[in-house]
Amino acid sequence: MDWLWWIFVFFIVGGFGWMADTGRTALKTRHERRMERLRLVEQEREKERLALEEAHRQPEPVCGCSHHLAVHDRQGKCHEDVEAPVEWDEEKKPLRYERRQCNCQQYIGPQPLSRIYADELTDLA
Repeated sequence: MDWLWWIFVFFIVGGFGWMADTGRTALKTRHERRMERLRLVEQEREKERLALEEAHRQPEPVCGCSHHLAVHDRQGKCHEDVEAPVEWDEEKKPLRYERRQCNCQQYIGPQPLSRIYADELTDLA
């Protein structure tokens, strides 16, 4: 029965409070780390989802001037406006820009392949 008094003294001094605080802190730290891991996994899934969406998207028909092919006429003339520099400083940096019509000509060569077919690689081992 002597040990019961030691437990009572330990309880009065606050030993159980220290043990409870230590356990509570450990559980809180574990929870925070677990939530961080779950956030990282969710971010990875989001990145994979965005990459898949990007991979399945059809390529945009864009001219060399970076304008969409819809703004070019049948002869290839671009009808989009661009900002062209009209005034420079002594270091040859543009100071002032002016809106002008894009003077590019649409690429009319052979069309690149829209999709490429390749057999899957097999592991022979």
